[in-house]
Amino acid sequence: MNLGSVLVLGQTALELGLISSLTVLALFLSYSMLNVCDLSTDGCFTLGATVGAVVALAGHPWLSIPAAMLAGMLSGFVTALLQTKMGIDSLLSGIIVNTGLYSINIAVMGNSSLLNMNRTETVFTLAKNALAGTAFAGQYKMLVALLAVALVILFLSLFLRTRLGLAIRATGNNPDMVRSSSINPAFTTIVGLVIANAFTALSGCLLAQSQKSVNIDIGTGMVTVALASLLIGSAFLGKGRIPLRAVGAVLGAFLFRLVYTIALRFNMPAFMLKLVSAVIVIIAISGPYLRSQLPLWKRRLAHRSGRGERKC
Repeated sequence: MNLGSVLVLGQTALELGLISSLTVLALFLSYSMLNVCDLSTDGCFTLGATVGAVVALAGHPWLSIPAAMLAGMLSGFVTALLQTKMGIDSLLSGIIVNTGLYSINIAVMGNSSLLNMNRTETVFTLAKNALAGTAFAGQYKMLVALLAVALVILFLSLFLRTRLGLAIRATGNNPDMVRSSSINPAFTTIVGLVIANAFTALSGCLLAQSQKSVNIDIGTGMVTVALASLLIGSAFLGKGRIPLRAVGAVLGAFLFRLVYTIALRFNMPAFMLKLVSAVIVIIAISGPYLRSQLPLWKRRLAHRSGRGERKC
């Protein structure tokens, strides 16, 4: 593998990592801040991709972004409504919405499971034309994704310092205390999930326009990928201020995509990629626990070694 291949590999992983990091930042808000595991992520990601693709195919590439985010907000609102107003468990609410979104996504795509955008103008083709002849002409995808990620991190950094943002964080830490402080935890949960799902849909929209196609399975497994990326990022930058932790989430998404891209580079069969994802998720989730247990294992090993020496 020469230097050129390494650079291309890194750029591809960075582009995909930045786009998928928007979903990771969504889970950073819903899972880390609000303490809600939203299992509607897969369906919401696909919803953003399908709505964005349909609007772009209609000739409105810039409008596709707010349209996809609005669709994601509606998905998050329904998920939050089920768990706050109808007494349905948060995990079950996500599963129900994710199941229903499959049919909705097929309907949005016009009863088709695949949309092709090869000849469609997207935000990436617009950026490519705008940067033509400049030094950044070859990095137009990365720049668009980087701009989106920077804006989302800036929004989260400012929003989570507001009164409402602090209430959302408090709801995740102790909903009973929030309720005793005359703050409605149902309202903060709804707002948090609505914003988080908007970011998830934005991620799906950008991925669809980046690869110029959408299929009904584009969001399959995104919740596990995003959760693993979030945990990987928290291992590096899991403490400190909100901007630093958000950057850690983006770093985790890049590292996950880098491993995934390397697996593809070495001609791993396509059916093995899900296993690679599962292994990465296992390592990311169990890593902190295993690291915390390491001193205990060392003491047990030393104790057994000492007992063996005394017997001799």
